[in-house]
Amino acid sequence: MNLLPLPAFADNYIWMLHDARQAIVVDPGDPAPVQKALHDLGLRLQAILVTHHHNDHVGGVDVLREATGATVYGPAREKVPEPLVRLAGGDTVDVAGLHFTVLDVPGHTAGHIAYHCADMGGTPVLFCGDTLFSGGCGRLFEGTPAQMLDSLDQLAALPGNTRVCCAHEYTLSNLKFARAVEPGNQDLVHYLGWCEAQRAQGLPTLPSNIAQERGINPFLRVREAEVREAAQRFDLQTDQHDAVAVLAALRQWKNEFR
Repeated sequence: MNLLPLPAFADNYIWMLHDARQAIVVDPGDPAPVQKALHDLGLRLQAILVTHHHNDHVGGVDVLREATGATVYGPAREKVPEPLVRLAGGDTVDVAGLHFTVLDVPGHTAGHIAYHCADMGGTPVLFCGDTLFSGGCGRLFEGTPAQMLDSLDQLAALPGNTRVCCAHEYTLSNLKFARAVEPGNQDLVHYLGWCEAQRAQGLPTLPSNIAQERGINPFLRVREAEVREAAQRFDLQTDQHDAVAVLAALRQWKNEFR
């Protein structure tokens, strides 16, 4: 099974999985890159997986469904173009020979879900929308810091070799912030160098993997001393022994960070 990031808009990726005959796409905000890939590769679209309701993730769903007859899967508790199969945590999806487990990961939006396949070509893969980014996490538009922490803890507990297929190329800006939080993190320094080289060649920094993110992503490291202390320096009222408070401070700091 091939895994392709299809660039869309300014910094989105629409993820496509295909076996040279049939395809799955994740969060197609724009139908055009998907239609081009289907045509160029001679593929039939079997399924569309949606993580949350924002238009840059669902804007192409109706066009693609009507053109291909693909089945749409999406979050049970969000407004997503009908008809679709509505899913919540613990549900499963079997399509194109792959088995996905659905995870509830609210925070960015109230009903955000993720799709985890435990074995795709010998390694796990995660489609996490805008919950987890490489080096960062999504803004809290509808959810709470406690919800986001619980969601990120779920994802961090996945096997370390799980490929992280998030929906935006935000990595360099996220790592700039991560370095402000943990300037002494040498894993972060090395990863930043690799990501800068990728982008200089016009290549994606994604997918990342869970082990990488555990080592460099401040939002997965809210219980580490250097991260806790940095959050408290940003907001002196932060209880650095409260992981939710640390995440909330980090998220506010990131919102303001330039």
